[in-house]
Amino acid sequence: MAILTAHHVGQSFGDFDVFTGVSGSVPKDGMVGLVGPNGVGKTTLLLILAGLSQPSAGSVHMARGTRLGYLPQEASQAFAGQDHTVYAELLTVFADLRAHEARLRQMEQQMADGDHSPDLLAAYSQLQAHFEAAGGYDYDLRIKQVLTGLGFAEADWQLPLPHLSGGQKTRLLLARLLLEQPDLLILDEPTNHLDVQAVEWLEGALKLWPGAILLVSHDRYFLDRVANTIWEMSRSGLQVYRGNYTAYVQQRQERWQKQLQAYDDFRQHIEKEMDYIRRNIAGQRTQMAQGKLSRLAREVAAYHAGGLTALTAVRRKGWLQVTHDLNLGRIAGTVGECQQQIADIQPPRRPSHLNVRLQASHRSGELVLRTRHLEVGYPGTSLFQAADIELRRQECAALIGPNGTGKSTFLKTILEQIPPLHGEIKLGASLNAAYFAQAHNQLTPENTVLDELLNRQNMPLSEARSYLARFMFRGDDVSKKVSMLSGGERGRLALALLALEQANFLLLDEPTNHLDIPAQEALQEALEHYMGTVLLVSHDRYLVDRLATQIWEVSDGRLRVYACPYQEYLIIRQQEAESAKVAAQNVRQIEKTAEAEPSSPNGAVLSKNEQRRRAEALASLEADITAAEQALQRLSADLQQATEAQSFDKIQDLGLAYAEAESQLEGLLTQWEKFHE
Repeated sequence: MAILTAHHVGQSFGDFDVFTGVSGSVPKDGMVGLVGPNGVGKTTLLLILAGLSQPSAGSVHMARGTRLGYLPQEASQAFAGQDHTVYAELLTVFADLRAHEARLRQMEQQMADGDHSPDLLAAYSQLQAHFEAAGGYDYDLRIKQVLTGLGFAEADWQLPLPHLSGGQKTRLLLARLLLEQPDLLILDEPTNHLDVQAVEWLEGALKLWPGAILLVSHDRYFLDRVANTIWEMSRSGLQVYRGNYTAYVQQRQERWQKQLQAYDDFRQHIEKEMDYIRRNIAGQRTQMAQGKLSRLAREVAAYHAGGLTALTAVRRKGWLQVTHDLNLGRIAGTVGECQQQIADIQPPRRPSHLNVRLQASHRSGELVLRTRHLEVGYPGTSLFQAADIELRRQECAALIGPNGTGKSTFLKTILEQIPPLHGEIKLGASLNAAYFAQAHNQLTPENTVLDELLNRQNMPLSEARSYLARFMFRGDDVSKKVSMLSGGERGRLALALLALEQANFLLLDEPTNHLDIPAQEALQEALEHYMGTVLLVSHDRYLVDRLATQIWEVSDGRLRVYACPYQEYLIIRQQEAESAKVAAQNVRQIEKTAEAEPSSPNGAVLSKNEQRRRAEALASLEADITAAEQALQRLSADLQQATEAQSFDKIQDLGLAYAEAESQLEGLLTQWEKFHE
């Protein structure tokens, strides 16, 4: 049963139609992801469905008694006039429970004072059962879990609401909605102000959501993990796809192929019918030819009015049942008029999108990047130390980690804009590197879009306009100043300039920031066909998952190399987390044992501090052994692949790395044995 239904909803401002003909329904357990180009009206539609705005056409029906929660993209005006703390705000969600809790404490005091009347005991028992069933004994824990999950440090819990930034207020409103658990949760870009860890936590929370969800997000990986239905929005309505985002992409391609086939079939049908009509319109079968002409003219008019969808409706339901829904032009009455309308028929077209082609002017050497004993940062400030890195031609390394850990600084260090604090970076032969900056600071604010292109590469004006049209700058768009561009437009312009470089080594710093999903898909496709090498800094997990051949993770002042794709990295990370958990349990067990027998291997009595240090050292050593064993397994697999491919350079390098890792593991095992002597 549907909790929300929209029927032919449209929104107009004056003569401008933002969108028309939106129809769809959200089931009670539906997880619907709404996608579409920027500017198509997704936020406007959410406001209408949430009852916060009225449509120009159509209707919205919500099931009786439905509790609805809505999260806007920005909630900077939320909590206006309130001055209590973050934690106190979330306590208000459970005002009824806390009132019941206070009543229970009051009853307990009455009983402690000697009142054991049957009525009091019965009332207490009934209220306690209701309190427990409503989550009265864990609401405080739920608040702490949600705040921690959404990235609020414990020190922030006591911040007054007026002191919060706009992003913090948006996260707090999301926290409140998650605790309120409405029947239908409508979320507009819920991941905007979350780091990767918080997004992963939110994914887990929404996967267990007991009600329905309708959300807009540019995070394709998030949609993959949460949504079970995708609504694709255009100016003329919705297309519904069952499954997550990846299933939607596949179904969309299949649907497009069917459309092309249906159009080809329609053209063949037209040719066959017109051939019959021309041969018989003036002959003995003129009545049959007139009938065919009349039917064909209606089909052609329907196609002009609504494309293949209208044509199919006419054929299935009949002309009279669908005419009132179509804005029909003149229906041809003669062969000549019909032929003219047939000549005006255009094939179905996909919505316009970026046309990105990334080409390398020449091939680089096999080795692209190698580091040894590298430390990255600024004088007096070390950001991280890096494991030794090796990046080879046509590989894609994804550099991931929390904000502020030094990822952008590392790119600048590779480009020799900043010297390393320690160690060395070696770049390969025949490299032509190009850099995509996250802040797009290579753009000049006072230049126009056209100026930026012509300053980068001289070309005829008509050619420049055609080139910019591939990046969706058309007409007067090319005369806009850079300072007036949106974030997405600046990103598209930066990509247009990047493509001119014809580099064979791309260093990309958050290239999908501010891009809508169609633009993200176009960039991903271009990178998938790119014949050079890529070093990618990105929070776009979908892009990383599709492109990366190795993962470089920066955290806690270290860069660790995982020579594997993203999904394998996630498995390894989970194994490491489990190993750390076991190690922590071992620490506690060792501490208990040491308390019972507090002596060192040589019989000396250990202090409690020495016991703890010994336990922590042993746990750390065991975690290092687990990591070294996993690294050895990965190197063994890589060595096997290189041997099968007869890649002799890789065999030599991997052989040396394997020997070094094996020696390191033996050293760790020796240390472990000494602990137990």
